[in-house]
Amino acid sequence: MSVEVRVPTLGESVTEATVATWFKKPGETVAVDEMLCELETDKVTVEVPSPAAGVLGEIVAAEGETVGVDALLATLSEEGNAGPEDVKPRAHSEMVEEAPAAGGAAVDVMVPTLGESVTEATVATWFKAVGDTVEADEMLCELETDKVSVEVPAPAAGVLTAIIANEGDTVAAGGKLAEMSTGAGASAPAAAPAPAAPTAAGGKDVENAPSANKLMAEKGVDPASVSGTGKDGRIMKEDVLNALNKPAAAPAPAAAPAAPRPAEDAAREERVKMTKLRQTIARRLKESQNTAAMLTTYNEVDMTEVMALRNAYKDQFEKKHGARLGFMSFFTKACVHALQEVPEVNAEIDGTDIVYKNYVNMGIAAGTPQGLVVPVLRDVQDKSFAEIEKEIAEKGRRARDGKLSMAEMQGGTFTISNGGVYGSLMSSPILNPPQSGILGMHKIQDRPMVINGEIKIRPMMYLALSYDHRIVDGKGAVTFLVRVKEALEDPRRLLMDL
Repeated sequence: MSVEVRVPTLGESVTEATVATWFKKPGETVAVDEMLCELETDKVTVEVPSPAAGVLGEIVAAEGETVGVDALLATLSEEGNAGPEDVKPRAHSEMVEEAPAAGGAAVDVMVPTLGESVTEATVATWFKAVGDTVEADEMLCELETDKVSVEVPAPAAGVLTAIIANEGDTVAAGGKLAEMSTGAGASAPAAAPAPAAPTAAGGKDVENAPSANKLMAEKGVDPASVSGTGKDGRIMKEDVLNALNKPAAAPAPAAAPAAPRPAEDAAREERVKMTKLRQTIARRLKESQNTAAMLTTYNEVDMTEVMALRNAYKDQFEKKHGARLGFMSFFTKACVHALQEVPEVNAEIDGTDIVYKNYVNMGIAAGTPQGLVVPVLRDVQDKSFAEIEKEIAEKGRRARDGKLSMAEMQGGTFTISNGGVYGSLMSSPILNPPQSGILGMHKIQDRPMVINGEIKIRPMMYLALSYDHRIVDGKGAVTFLVRVKEALEDPRRLLMDL
């Protein structure tokens, strides 16, 4: 049976790639998921695994050719069905004894769909052990991606017979996590295998990308100095390029090992691996600093009128709409009003183009036990105060529970971050790329203000707008903050569209 090898999805906005290297030749035998070739796009290097075990037939796209998404790369002659004594060898991580009892059926537990552009996850926690009886839809384990946590339920009732991916392992979307035996006669396996040993003492158990090895050899780069971002730490071509472009390390750090921490200090420390979410937060924030010409402008707003309006109507509002009337809906509406006047704050840079958005997808930054996430409220320009408050409450609750989907955190055009709930009096928020603006709210604090020549105590809040100076000029940024201030100090302006 002939199987087609096609170009996989290359990522958002990427439509074509170049065939960099073929690792196999026509006529060679390949195993399922064995690497066939490597593609290069303008952003990343993409590996193409074999969709089945068999023999590589014709190579349609040779090295150096440009191919589009889903284009045919090669054909593969699939192996025939293995007989009972001719079972395909399995990866060492899958060497488990399957012993479902008579009457039971073997069921694979697979990695669920992780969301757009997410291809792998880390197994965070197993809630069940081999031999445990589980009910259908009972939670088996939890996976962590670089954006959300994903729970994996049991696909059927039965007994967990084997765990293929242990805690800490990285698994691909659609990969195998475990095996179950279902049916009335399901029982645990007779014995659990010992963990597989490393492939080679002192060696890596994965091969670097051939294009990376070639570039390291040409440039004289020590592989030990390159941090691999591929699966299982595999060094990719872009990792080598990043290492080459990285400024030379200052001599000072070399002396650091000469002064190790005292043993008594080390005993009082705890080393915890960063979660994928925290790694992504760190990477994206640093990318934001390195890419955008970020600048922050400040103002302050007298919250007297908003607080009076909220106090007057909050009970009626909650009774009618079933949602609390907070300050976030006022700020969201005020920002929508200001963004219509200063559209560049709601735009983004794409290469040499500026993309203006004729809608507002508002990101509302929310702190969670796992880290900062930014759920997105779509088309807030068309939503009422009640709709905004309900959606903020619902998305905030699911963010804290780790239940937000990938789609709910993508596509934002502007962000509001409320550090005031933690007591922040003043801060400079950092941009959420590719957005060009983010508004920072802060603590409401009574301060003496001069009102019509008299000193009066007023509830004041500092506002901070961080913006990308490549697209937003100082005049536009200041005008934006002034319009937000005016709308909040006289909320009637929002109703009158002034």
